[in-house]
Amino acid sequence: MTKIAGLASNRGRNLLHIDDRAPGGAELAVVLANEEGAPVLDAASERGIPTEVVERDAEESRESHERRIVECLSGYDFDLVCLDGYMRILTEEFVERTPTTLNVHPSLLPSFPGMDAHEQVLDAGVRTTGCTVHVVTEEVDAGPIVTQEAVPVYEDDDENSLKERVLREGEFTAYPRAVRWFAEGRVGVEDGTVTVDGDRGGDFPERRLVSDDKAAELRYGENPHQDAAVYADDACEEASVVRADQLNEGAKTLSYNNYNDADGALNLIKEFEEPAAAVIKHANPAGCATADSLAEAYADALSTDAMSAFGGIVALNRECDAETAELVVDSFKEVVVAPGYTDAALDVLTEKQNLRVLDVGELGERTDRLTEKPLVGGRLVQERDLWAPTEDDLEVVTETEPTDEQLETMLFAWKVLKHVKSNGILLADGTETVGVGMGQVSRVDAVRLAAMKAEEHAEGKGPEGTVMASDAFFPFPDGIEEAADAGVEAVIQPGGSVNDEDVIAACDERGVAMVFTGRRTFRHD
Repeated sequence: MTKIAGLASNRGRNLLHIDDRAPGGAELAVVLANEEGAPVLDAASERGIPTEVVERDAEESRESHERRIVECLSGYDFDLVCLDGYMRILTEEFVERTPTTLNVHPSLLPSFPGMDAHEQVLDAGVRTTGCTVHVVTEEVDAGPIVTQEAVPVYEDDDENSLKERVLREGEFTAYPRAVRWFAEGRVGVEDGTVTVDGDRGGDFPERRLVSDDKAAELRYGENPHQDAAVYADDACEEASVVRADQLNEGAKTLSYNNYNDADGALNLIKEFEEPAAAVIKHANPAGCATADSLAEAYADALSTDAMSAFGGIVALNRECDAETAELVVDSFKEVVVAPGYTDAALDVLTEKQNLRVLDVGELGERTDRLTEKPLVGGRLVQERDLWAPTEDDLEVVTETEPTDEQLETMLFAWKVLKHVKSNGILLADGTETVGVGMGQVSRVDAVRLAAMKAEEHAEGKGPEGTVMASDAFFPFPDGIEEAADAGVEAVIQPGGSVNDEDVIAACDERGVAMVFTGRRTFRHD
């Protein structure tokens, strides 16, 4: 375990933050102040951390004072010295007699060294500052750099606001990181050179800096009492609703939920090469279909659950024509997203005052490889789920072989299922959805919901003769039994349950064909 001797002259907020975070298992062995009554002393004592005070006498030299500090610290076991607002320049003797000493400076060194860094930043008019954690040498703010953290400078900043933000957004991130790297043996200091092992790039780098620009303030967030804004990543080359042109001037702007659902709808129709249409409601597909024409695809998608599609988001993967536009405006929709519109289609769509019409441009390739979910105190980052099985990926596990038509439906259903919230079940016929069961804590309930939606809400459709897709394996045969009773004739699922043999047997007893993909497709956001 790495033990730290912390030196501070005032509040020592970085030291206390390091104590809170215990980066790499490091802990404070002692906190020493050179000022009697420094607030950090009481704060450390309350945490049970030993404290010391070594004040400099009026006529005492720096060297003498620091010798007394070193003597005081010699009674403690420590591997690292961390300075935090320690308002003294250390001598060469101190640096040589103690382990590696780190300090954090409130600017991106070598820019703006010295005592008045924030004043220098504001006077220079720079738009980005930050902090630097460096190894302390006898030269002021000139030691080898371990890590840095950038922080924006805002137009209305003064020294106090900038200081507080650099502390909380910069120093509270960079200093624990440097300590953790040191505790993990990933920082080497030799002959004035610092080497950091593992601070590399790649899809999941050691540090991830996200810098997006505000595109717009939104009317509100998910609910009217929540404020919200949308930020744009101008480096993204993929078709996106964030940068889409809203073609009907005068219509109200997109809301938080509109953006979220439109993004989900656009991601869904990007799955298909054939003319495709999808309707999204509350981040789930109310229906999706592919067909020979866009209008036919939209009609099939809508008929899955026209009632739930009311007030939904429409996405199309072809230029919207007048025939499709006429179908879209036949019932209330919030937003339509497409890679272009004919003039005739725009004439139809813009007659609806508050139907937002978004042109995302050519769909092209899906270039963004990562997706993320913010958490309180951090974020999850993962690869996007861009995989979908081909026929060669399917393992037939039942006595009944799926027909060619069922195999085609299985591949279609899987692509739509990827966009259904887990636990997710989807029923499909041909290349159109028939019933969707989403967001259930029980897979059997998801089957029941999909069958019910198909039976009661689908127009001209039903569960009989459908293919069922499941986003994860069936842990027991009951889900299969429920589906077969509803009329499902074929199943695509990942497989991998300890009870796979029982599930396969349930299919064989009922003459249901089933294939395994070998991969699941959970979606929990």
